[in-house]
Amino acid sequence: QVQLVESGGGLVQPGGSLRLSCAASGTIFSINDMAWYRQPPGEQRELVASITRGGGTDYADSVKGRFTISRDNAKNTVYLEMNSLKPEDTAVYYCNADIAPTRLRTYYYWGQGTQVTVSS
Repeated sequence: QVQLVESGGGLVQPGGSLRLSCAASGTIFSINDMAWYRQPPGEQRELVASITRGGGTDYADSVKGRFTISRDNAKNTVYLEMNSLKPEDTAVYYCNADIAPTRLRTYYYWGQGTQVTVSS
């Protein structure tokens, strides 16, 4: 019953910006870490950014200084603000969250992914 739904992807020119959102819904007791991954065409999925429940963040070197991850715990939502976009950022972006549907244990959930294309 737990679902993650991404939104905000699309086509953007180099140097442009996009803001991705990912909302968790369903039976949720608590949400711990949340993260954004991406998978460029023909390449493996890689971690882009992560954020703890308390707001601590980590970024891949390739996006440091350009991307910002944030979350709204009241809305069960994680965001990724992407600035100064490059063609190399083109990928399917996936959100991931460590969620406890009950007090027993947590599971990692994945969204369906949203396409980001950076091209002139």
